[in-house]
Amino acid sequence: MSTILIIDDDDQLRKSFEKLLGEEGYKIKSAASGEEGIDLVKESPPDLVILDMRLPGINGLETFKIIHGIEPKIPAIMMTAFGTTETAIEATKMGAFDYMLKPFDIPDMLSVIKQALEASRFMRSPVDMDPVPYKTVREAIIGKSKSMQDIYKSIGRVSPTDATVLVRGESGTGKELVARAIYQHSLRADKPFLVINCVAIPENLLESELFGYEKGAFTGAAHRRVGKMEQANGGTIFLDEIGDMPFSIQAKILRLLQEKSIERLGGRETIPVDVRIIAATNRNLEAALEEGRFREDLYYRLKVVTILLPPLRNREDDIPLLTEYFLSRYAHESGMDNHGITNEALARLSGYNWPGNVRELGNTMQKALIFNRGGPIGPSDIRQAISGKDSYSEIGEQGNNDVMRQWVREALASEISENMFDSCIDKFASMLISEALKITGGNRSKAARLLGLSRPTLHSKIEKYNLRLETSVKGE
Repeated sequence: MSTILIIDDDDQLRKSFEKLLGEEGYKIKSAASGEEGIDLVKESPPDLVILDMRLPGINGLETFKIIHGIEPKIPAIMMTAFGTTETAIEATKMGAFDYMLKPFDIPDMLSVIKQALEASRFMRSPVDMDPVPYKTVREAIIGKSKSMQDIYKSIGRVSPTDATVLVRGESGTGKELVARAIYQHSLRADKPFLVINCVAIPENLLESELFGYEKGAFTGAAHRRVGKMEQANGGTIFLDEIGDMPFSIQAKILRLLQEKSIERLGGRETIPVDVRIIAATNRNLEAALEEGRFREDLYYRLKVVTILLPPLRNREDDIPLLTEYFLSRYAHESGMDNHGITNEALARLSGYNWPGNVRELGNTMQKALIFNRGGPIGPSDIRQAISGKDSYSEIGEQGNNDVMRQWVREALASEISENMFDSCIDKFASMLISEALKITGGNRSKAARLLGLSRPTLHSKIEKYNLRLETSVKGE
């Protein structure tokens, strides 16, 4: 559970944060002054700090400086009124993760909090390389095959340098873990590490996200905003899925690599930026070059060092090690017993093609643990974990969703109202949660993991939909 420290002298705001974030599954600490907040950080560093710029005693900027000095890898979100925006920008340049203008939109704040906590995890959670599988429950790169040994050597050689690195491989092979391992073993390990997914951010927002913008740069740009490149100054930027980066933005990345400078959107000032770039893609960049979708000059700038991750189907000897690791890790995280796995089940794993690679293997073992009823995991557990996923794919491919379609049509025909969409979503969510509780025998913790929800969020939805299943009282 992530811990968030709120520093603000507004009692009501702190209480609102405690209620809102508590329902999202976060552990909350609060302080009414900078001095009190600093003491809490010294006592037990949180995963994220949210603090106001205007505080009694030492102000927000000074508080941030002290906290940043104590633990530079704790991300901080500054809250500011419009009149103190420039001070918040200054804090961002000094290493604050982001700033939010008061009054802020709750979904926007929750989104920034999620991003900041992810950055915190990336920076502060070590990535083990080739540990003894049953002795680690941390994120790890596992494997003793020759191809993996070569990757460990490459990480060791490139990490202490400032060389740009291109990590290539199919989806699910562990490109993000390699990027984090390089960062954590680099000379910039005490500086920011920010991740930008070039696919997840719409093209019209990606440029301003990366490079920031000046006031008046476009409609709605009411103040200057610092981009991720400036925020990560001195640190590392991981550009995931760079093969899908819009062509128009590739030129600005090239300029950054060549001249170590950027310009904010709508600005003319050249801003020096010192960041190391690690990029990753599962695309065929050579084909993209031929088709004119990727710049040749950027391609050669990125591949100073290339690390190619092999697909899991070419790492059959590593499957037992990976299986042992995932069982140990997920059993520890879930508080479940790990009774191991039979040789027959391992043979079934080794005989599968793993189109989703290591990520799919991890998901499969997590499912097998959830549905296992005691004793070592056997072939039937593996079959259920794999085929359960495939059955959903088959429904989509074969079009066997007539029942769902009929349900939607009947709802649309019978419930004419302004809240039609929300009403249908609520009904489906209620059924989904009910089925998850039935499948897990009413264990709310298991159901929450199955649904990808925090336990407090699941509990609030059970109350919202007035679900009173006999099975749902278990696992309290």
